[in-house]
This record gives sequence, C-alpha cells and structure tokens, in this order.
Amino acid sequence: MIGLMRIGDHARGMALGAVLLAGASFVVAAPALGADAKAGQAVFKSQCSICHAVQAGRNMTGPSLFGVVGRKAGQEAGFHYSAANEKSALVWDAATLDRYLTNPRAVVPGTIMTYPGLKDDAKRADLIEYLSTLH
Repeated sequence: MIGLMRIGDHARGMALGAVLLAGASFVVAAPALGADAKAGQAVFKSQCSICHAVQAGRNMTGPSLFGVVGRKAGQEAGFHYSAANEKSALVWDAATLDRYLTNPRAVVPGTIMTYPGLKDDAKRADLIEYLSTLH
C-alpha cells in the first residue's frame, strides 16, 4: 500500500504516527495523574515503611526515600547499594519509579531489594505522588 501512496501522503502518515506515539509516551510517563498523596502515604506505611524511612538521612534496611523523586539511583549517602543499582544510571522520576515499583528486579536485575512489586496501578500512582512530596 505504501508503494501506491504519494510522497505527501506518506509524510502525513509518518507525522500522524509520530504524534500518536508521542501521546502514548505521555500517558506512560505520567502515571501519577489524579493520584492522591494522602492515600499514597497509607500505601507507604503498609508496603514500604518496614524497610524505608521518609526522614532525610535516615537509612534503614533500605535507603531514606526523602527526596527520592529526581535523585539518581544508588546515590543516597551512607547506604550500601548493590552494584547493579549503583551502575543503573536511572533517575527516579515518576515514570521510572512506576516501572521499578511494578517489578524491581526486572528494571534493575541484581538489585538487593527483595520487594516483589506493587501490581495495583492506582496504589502505585498514589505512592509515587506521596514520594514526590518528600522534599
């Protein structure tokens, strides 16, 4: 079918495809739209607080999550990270946190975090919204 299209038609089709792809990327990159930080705090308390603190510099079994949004992975001072986490070159933005919190070992193979992941999309979005308030 492309062989029968005029060049202008093909270019318009490519442009439309790029717009649709960009729109799909926005949806994936913005998991916290409509999320509730207060509900996220409850998720944190039930799912994360056994290993993580939200106070700056208070590392536990896991690193402090104060200021985690926007931080490079493996960089919290005073915490011993796996080599995989230190070398991951990730930055904890909302989209990366969403992927990581869904399945940590798939995103950072070799991580020492034993948490299997939070599969509930709404709870994960709420948690990320809460983490974004910690600064």
